[in-house]
This record gives sequence, structure tokens and C-alpha cells, in this order.
Amino acid sequence: MPLLDGIRIVASNIHGYGGVTTKPFVKGDILCYGDGVLYREDDDFDDTYALILDPEEPTLGDTVFWDLVCQTRWFNHSCDPNTDVLAKWNKEKQRVDAWWVALRDIPVGEEITYDYAFAAEVAEPCACGAASCRGLIVDDAPENLALLTPELRAKLR
Repeated sequence: MPLLDGIRIVASNIHGYGGVTTKPFVKGDILCYGDGVLYREDDDFDDTYALILDPEEPTLGDTVFWDLVCQTRWFNHSCDPNTDVLAKWNKEKQRVDAWWVALRDIPVGEEITYDYAFAAEVAEPCACGAASCRGLIVDDAPENLALLTPELRAKLR
């Protein structure tokens, strides 16, 4: 698998490893595409680095996971992300197309982040360091936050 152009993996200040830019990106730029392996909800696999998709394509069935197998697997969460990850089912290729888009200008050396927006059942404490940090890696939709356990709800900021 080729290295992603303009991105280098380094020790992260957020968590473990992270991807930093080696060239500037402008708001709206596509930073990269993510490669992966498709799994269905009933498959036995580790979903640590997987994008979770609720496909509109009826032939896929229920929830599918695009398990990232390239450098994008090291992109960390932030409550104030600099990218958004978009994904759609590519019927012709029978695979998921996933890509990261700059939400604002990103200078050289900045870590690439996106909002993981976990479901309440898998929410976990957040260490992103953003001024707007929610305290948890969780989707902040009110109906999702209502499902948090009291212990996790106490960590919300």
C-alpha cells in the first residue's frame, strides 16, 4: 500500500500515533482516500480502526464496517476536528469509498483529526485537548447523549 501524499505518521500528542501534514491543505481539499476491508455486523473482527456505515444500499444489509488498513487508521479523534471523513458505497467496485476533507486550512505539521462521534454504548474518555472538548468521544446528538451511563455522563463537559 503506498504512503499517502502530504501525510506522515508520528508519535501523537493526542493518543499513540497520528498523521501530520507535510504540505499545507486548504479548506475543502481532499487530503486522502482511505483503504480498507469490508466487514458486516455479524463478522468477527476488531473494529478499532473501522468506519461504521449505515448503508443506504439495500443489498448491503444492516451496518457495515470499513476497517481502515492504511495510514488513515492513525488519524486521531478531536472534538474540534480539522477534517471530516466522508464515505459511500461504490456499487461498481463493490467497496466503500472513504475520503478526508479539510474543514479549514491546515498548515504543515498539524495533526489530522476528525470527530469519531461514537455511539453512547461505546463512548470513552477524550484526551483531544481542544478548548471545546466534550470530555468524551461521543456523538453529541441529544438522543445519543441520553443513552450514556451516569458514570460517562459525569465526564461530559
